[in-house]
Amino acid sequence: MTDCWVEGAAGSLFDVDNLPWGVFSLPGEEPRVGVRIGDLVLDVAPVAAAEMLDSHHVFQEPSLNALMAEGRQVRASLRTWLTGLLTDETERDLVEPHLLPLGEVTLHLPVEVADYVDFYASLDHASNVGKMFRPDAEPLLPNWKHLPVGYHGRAGTVVPSGTDVVRPCGQRKAPTEDSPSYGASRRLDIEAELGFVVGTGSALGSRVAVADFADHVFGVVGLNDWSARDIQAWEYVPLGPFLGKSFATSISHWVTPLEALDAAWCDLPGQDPEPLAYLAPGSARGLDIAVEVELDGEVVSRPPYSSMYWSPAQMLAHMTVNGASLRTGDLVASGTISGAERDQRGSLLELGWGGQEPFTAAGRERTFLEDGDTVTLRYTAPGTRGGRIALGEVTGTIVPALD
Repeated sequence: MTDCWVEGAAGSLFDVDNLPWGVFSLPGEEPRVGVRIGDLVLDVAPVAAAEMLDSHHVFQEPSLNALMAEGRQVRASLRTWLTGLLTDETERDLVEPHLLPLGEVTLHLPVEVADYVDFYASLDHASNVGKMFRPDAEPLLPNWKHLPVGYHGRAGTVVPSGTDVVRPCGQRKAPTEDSPSYGASRRLDIEAELGFVVGTGSALGSRVAVADFADHVFGVVGLNDWSARDIQAWEYVPLGPFLGKSFATSISHWVTPLEALDAAWCDLPGQDPEPLAYLAPGSARGLDIAVEVELDGEVVSRPPYSSMYWSPAQMLAHMTVNGASLRTGDLVASGTISGAERDQRGSLLELGWGGQEPFTAAGRERTFLEDGDTVTLRYTAPGTRGGRIALGEVTGTIVPALD
């Protein structure tokens, strides 16, 4: 196994077993495709042109969509090519002039999002929410263990990490109030999630089997599904989330290619009753990804993605079983990642138990988000070289509602 020759990259969270894709720009230049190695960004377009790669044109685009649409075989061959460039000293003279310090570039939304679907795949999260809102009934609704529950979100409000989040306004009605009122959300929340980005689409009327997941999904992003719980609670019956979710969804600048997670696949914690055959319970697998939720500089939770009940492939299979098509740039989110312990809960709703049990962050008691709060989500996973890799982090700061 040959080490990376890029200074500071070998053994880091962004070694050659990672190589996430993103979109960057330099001052006065148009955005284009880059790959992160260590604390540098490789400007891929001039290197690919010099080597006369057939697909060199896709690296000059302002999003990853053209690259992702090339398909699984091209994705894998480009990864092999990049690994060779960054581990073979004879390629150094060609590559090194095109390595740019992260601090000198501007990072952009990596994907032109086509459709956005958000699932609800954590048993612990769904159970916690059920206990809070239906204390006298079963926590899970009857369908939850039979299918991956989800809803369609708003692709146009997916924003890159670092974008401020404006506190949303809408109708709210507390249980103690006789009628609804309009105003800024008082119960603004986060949801620590994982997002899966579709590279290769599918035809309308076809289905994507569990076994075909890697043929369609290009890679993974960190994702924060910001949620206005008071707006959501009043609007969601009978059709589900709407304004309480659609104001902003943050994703990481970097898309970790699926191949970088080869060492992270793990068994699901168990599904009972056994799902229907199209969900292929015998072959569906989970991911061993560790998450950190940081609020104003203090880690308040460490949710484990390995605890998720429904697998990514099962979510995609269910989403398309009715013949719904996939498009390049579709974003499929996991839903809140939560574990069994309090310090593994991926939302403030759960950490503060609906505002009834405040938790401590930055030296004071907290429940929901306040103006000026900054939330950062970080993700790591086992790498194929025996260490760990980092997925792109997601950060956002809450700013006051518009007048």
